[in-house]
Amino acid sequence: MVKPPALKSGDLIGVIAPASNVRPDWLMAGVRELERLGFRVIHRPDIGAKERYTAGTLRRRLDELHTLWTNPEVKAIVAARGGYGTMHLLPHIEAARLRAQPKIFVGYSDLTALHLFLHRACDLVTFHGPMVAKDFSAGPTHYDWDSFQRLVMNAQPAGKLTSPHVETLIGGTATGRLVGGCLSLVAALVGTPWQLATEGAILFLEDTATKPYQIDRLLQQLWLAGQLDRVAGFVFGEMSDCVQHPDQGYQLAEVIHDLIRPVGVPALYGWRSGHSEVGNLTLPFGVRARLEAGALDILEAAVT
Repeated sequence: MVKPPALKSGDLIGVIAPASNVRPDWLMAGVRELERLGFRVIHRPDIGAKERYTAGTLRRRLDELHTLWTNPEVKAIVAARGGYGTMHLLPHIEAARLRAQPKIFVGYSDLTALHLFLHRACDLVTFHGPMVAKDFSAGPTHYDWDSFQRLVMNAQPAGKLTSPHVETLIGGTATGRLVGGCLSLVAALVGTPWQLATEGAILFLEDTATKPYQIDRLLQQLWLAGQLDRVAGFVFGEMSDCVQHPDQGYQLAEVIHDLIRPVGVPALYGWRSGHSEVGNLTLPFGVRARLEAGALDILEAAVT
């Protein structure tokens, strides 16, 4: 995997909106927060465009990605928000242009589609972490600055990462490349050229507002597609608002435990990355990690 250059204080961050349309006030609040943290920020004037449920037309979103990524002054690309629409771009992205200038990419939710593209088409390490018009806009309590710095601003192994309230579903230790993203997107891209490579991996999966039977169906899809056969370990996110109703009488963790138990590998549940209301942790996708009791040990640097 290709590791992008580390981000430094004063560097220029480019903001893209390849998925749903963006609220201007939330975008500006996120930009101000990144500037407070010591970065310069750039985005296209038309980032606030709206075309049905996306941030403008396919052409606008594609041009935005290509333009900001190939700008030599831009050292990192951070998504404005998720929603839906990133999949539209995948057949049209010019992978050679992106590979020629490896950059830090940060995002989650619908941006899982771009994570998978960058892995399969560009062999690039990417980062599952806070977005501009979501987490950064809400202020310091909504993203984890420590993990962000350790992973994207430090060319050394980040070492042990922990998450509050994480629980062990299945005990044990495992080592492998950390990969994954939003479960709905990982499942949606099965059978495409950008399908996630899971063999020997520590598989991180998270989602939001998805009922337990829908989580069951998505995991069954991965199982039937052979994507869980050789996974080394699992880490599940907080799975916010993934309930049928308040009196459902069971916990989602129980459902997931029963579904993955036949794989016979260690599993954690409740990791705070992605759709989390507070303290969104950054995770590096594409580097080796060790899953152990309640923690992830990042074994290699994610940037150079």
